[in-house]
Amino acid sequence: MSNRFRGYLPVVIDVETAGFNSQTDALLEIAAVTLTMDDDGNIMIDQSYEYNVEPFEGANLEQSALDFTGIDPFNPLRGAITEAEAMEKIFKPIRKSVKSHNCKRAILVGHNASFDHGFVTAAAERCDIKRNPFHPFSTFDTATLAGLAFGHTVLAKSCELADIDFDGKQAHSALYDTMKTAELFCTIVNRWKDLGGWQMAESRFE
Repeated sequence: MSNRFRGYLPVVIDVETAGFNSQTDALLEIAAVTLTMDDDGNIMIDQSYEYNVEPFEGANLEQSALDFTGIDPFNPLRGAITEAEAMEKIFKPIRKSVKSHNCKRAILVGHNASFDHGFVTAAAERCDIKRNPFHPFSTFDTATLAGLAFGHTVLAKSCELADIDFDGKQAHSALYDTMKTAELFCTIVNRWKDLGGWQMAESRFE
């Protein structure tokens, strides 16, 4: 795995939020899926993690965003934890996975990844977390990759074109979207390998 992505471990992230501004709007859900590689060089889903998050103090809550996701931030049945707890619980196994794969850092994989990266980075800064395992600005964006591979950028349609089951009723749950994004990323990377793409690139440096 460490050789496949130049020492970076891909980790799929999805967040559900109360708006689009990572500096002011609440992070409400975060999910992560770590990836691993089999003996044939295929990448696959390893472990998954999901947490409901309490809005940070002073966070903005856009009603239109809450209506879209269907999340009630103050529903006690959510079992939400503080943002600091959620970030530490997400980061700890990611750091462990980075180490176990002999990688130097994680790299965030997301569908429209800059959005998720922005909220993860802002939350880590608010919580004064010094050891953010993710690359500070590089990401792998499955919307871009799906546009290249399948000619479509919407997650649900891209999954359909990749022969990945997608239930629209479960969409906009952080864990569901993360799992589907992970499946899409693995499908594209593995199909590229099967077509000889990675091996052709590697052979140029042998």
